[in-house]
Amino acid sequence: MNNTIETQKKNIIELKNITVRFDGETILDDMSLSIGDGEFVTLLGSSGCGKTTTLRIIAGFLDPDEGEVFFDSKNINGVPPYKREVNTIFQRYALFPNYNVFDNIAYGLRVRHVPEAEVKQRVQEMLTLVNLNGFEKRPITKLSGGQQQRVAIARALILRPKVLLLDEPLAALDLKLRKDMQNELKNIQKALGITFIFVTHDQEEALSMSDTVVVMNEGKIQQIGSPIDIYNEPENAFVADFIGESNILDGIMKKDLLASFSGRDFNCLDKGFEPNEPVDIVVRPEDVDIVGVNEGMLKGIVTSVTFRGVHFEIIVDIGGFKWMIQTTDEHRAGEEVGLYIEPDAIHVMKKSKYSGQFGDYSSYSDELDELNQLPDEEDEE
Repeated sequence: MNNTIETQKKNIIELKNITVRFDGETILDDMSLSIGDGEFVTLLGSSGCGKTTTLRIIAGFLDPDEGEVFFDSKNINGVPPYKREVNTIFQRYALFPNYNVFDNIAYGLRVRHVPEAEVKQRVQEMLTLVNLNGFEKRPITKLSGGQQQRVAIARALILRPKVLLLDEPLAALDLKLRKDMQNELKNIQKALGITFIFVTHDQEEALSMSDTVVVMNEGKIQQIGSPIDIYNEPENAFVADFIGESNILDGIMKKDLLASFSGRDFNCLDKGFEPNEPVDIVVRPEDVDIVGVNEGMLKGIVTSVTFRGVHFEIIVDIGGFKWMIQTTDEHRAGEEVGLYIEPDAIHVMKKSKYSGQFGDYSSYSDELDELNQLPDEEDEE
């Protein structure tokens, strides 16, 4: 697996063989990662995977037990946070409640004894950037959550860091405001052209915002790639299951371009496997067509139907394996249906330590799905 972000730009951050242990538990396990200058990079994973620890290593809040940290090709191990050209926005914004918007944003410059005329100019630039013109004298306590978020962003960016670290900064916002702020952050990053390193457990957030996604689990990087690559070409069953919905089946790669699963052979686009090699097969729910029984490659019984507004989520039992299909066509529980799968809908993965841990939708429910999406409190590894 290649743990280097492919980019034409120079690398601004390089982590080499980073290991972190807390109380005898390994939190980051020999992790290496390179991040290009000017990219929006998201560290994605569930609570305890090591993503916030990675952010703290970059910020200088935590020293690795092993490994080296480079910034612009210079080793910065042991360099304190205030001497690093990075700034951090946390889930809790830590704004000064007794200061107004202007004074909160200006705070860092005044600590550095920047002349007041320059302070006013740079604060005004930040207010324009985050769409808070006219809010200069507004007390922090009179701002909405989204407005407080914008103040926190402005306060961090006014110091002109080369890298901005964002640790679950949108977790406390409601859904609509969260989506609005996702767009705002993308626009701000593009306007400034600096590196954003964003931590989240939210897959949709990572896919919609990022140039590059780094999927993490158990202190290791599972995959690095563009959002499209991560979704369409997962490297193992963990990534396939964590990024969106997936039907994951045991299969055999009989030969190049021919996979066998669910009791029959399918043409596919994958090759490079050994003849008759055991593999994991991934088929995304939106890539399966429900057809008549006689037209299907597979046939089964609809066991449940859930309306999601823009589509139906339909569970189909095929030989005891529960498939999820997403379709705009309505079907009924108890109906016998056929499934048709195009060759480009079949993704073949090598077996991994995660094989067999994820698969069908026998236990799928909204409640379980929501439990899996609970936000990290502080990602306490």
